[in-house]
Amino acid sequence: MTNDRWRDLRTLVMGGAADCNEEAMETRRFRDLQVWQRSMGLAREVYRLTEGFPRGEQFGLVSQIRRAAVSVPSNIAEGHGRMTDKSFAVFLSQARGSLYELQTQIELAGDLGFVAKEQVLPVMSEAEEITCMIQGLVATLRI
Repeated sequence: MTNDRWRDLRTLVMGGAADCNEEAMETRRFRDLQVWQRSMGLAREVYRLTEGFPRGEQFGLVSQIRRAAVSVPSNIAEGHGRMTDKSFAVFLSQARGSLYELQTQIELAGDLGFVAKEQVLPVMSEAEEITCMIQGLVATLRI
């Protein structure tokens, strides 16, 4: 899907509800959360990074790494949709766990030579920053 078509879809999905006032919509948009945006970026980067892995790893480490990466923004979005701080905190905790899983798998991929060490470091760094963002978000919740 092209960026223009995606923007059109987002406008339709986010701006088309006639019965929602703007203030209420603002709190419902998980896409507005920077932590969700950054974790989506990390997931895209992980997909690019794993394209060069050995073919024999497509159903092994590649699949595991990609699932962990996708799980982060997915849990943030799902938790935000639960509409209670307690539920949101549970899903944020799951997202953090997926980040730790991702870091472990990326480190292993580097150790096995599937990816260059200089490619591992930015992914690990971004995962750490997202972890801190999740912790900060949890601290703001009323639980």
